[in-house]
This record gives sequence, C-alpha cells and structure tokens, in this order.
Amino acid sequence: MSQYFEIGDETLWNPSNGAARLFLRQVEVFEAELELPSGLGPMRNDECKIEPAVFAVFVHALLARHRRTGHTVVLALSEGFVATVVALAQRAGIDIDWDRLEAVPDGPLSDVQVSAAGMSGPGDGGPWAAALRARAAEVSRGMAR
Repeated sequence: MSQYFEIGDETLWNPSNGAARLFLRQVEVFEAELELPSGLGPMRNDECKIEPAVFAVFVHALLARHRRTGHTVVLALSEGFVATVVALAQRAGIDIDWDRLEAVPDGPLSDVQVSAAGMSGPGDGGPWAAALRARAAEVSRGMAR
C-alpha cells in the first residue's frame, strides 16, 4: 500500500506507508520546533492534502533554521528531512529564495556546536544552498509520484 501527498488533484509524492508515516512524524517534530503549522495533512484515506500557502511559510522557516545551524548532530538528524521537504516544495511549485538564504542567515545562530576543534557555525564547509539543492534533487529522484 501507499499514501498520496497532493495539491488539489495532483499527486506530488506517493511513498510507501512506512515512509509516509516516518515523514509525517518528522513533520510533527519540526512543527513543534518552529512553532508553525506545516500545511501537510492530516493523512485521511491514504491521502495527505497540502495547503500550498501554509506549506511555503513552513518551508522557508525550516530552511532559515537549518541555515542558522552549525551543530553536527542536529544537521545529521535533520538533513534528510530538510532535503525531502525541499523536493516536495519544488514539486509544489514553491519558489525558494536560495540567494537570500545563502547570503546571510536570518536571525541568531542556533545549535552552535563547541568541540575540541572550536566552534562551528553556518557556512562552514562550503556553499550551503548548492549542497542542499543537490541532496534534494537526489531525494526527488527516489520519490515516486
């Protein structure tokens, strides 16, 4: 069996039940972290309707938070989810201002990691937006419609 993530009558993603369940549980986590609704769901009769305007706000807030994070563990825990959200947003036709996100993180840094090597922050390790877009494209190739 599978689930359907849809805008109107268009299916954006048709994952297995397990993938859909895991994704929606991660959505709940990030809704709580961002204190914003995602515009996704609930899942009813194997269909998850997406409210594009609400989802766009969630996507931009998620990306801004992700951009401000330099913590290795937080990034490891969230990168796959963020890439999946970006892929879904692109399929939904949501415009992402990558130049603005890449230029300067909005708001204070969060989850900055201090280790024996020193402190890390966003931007460490190369172009953030290009790497995330490449990961989202990779994820998108594996997302059935």
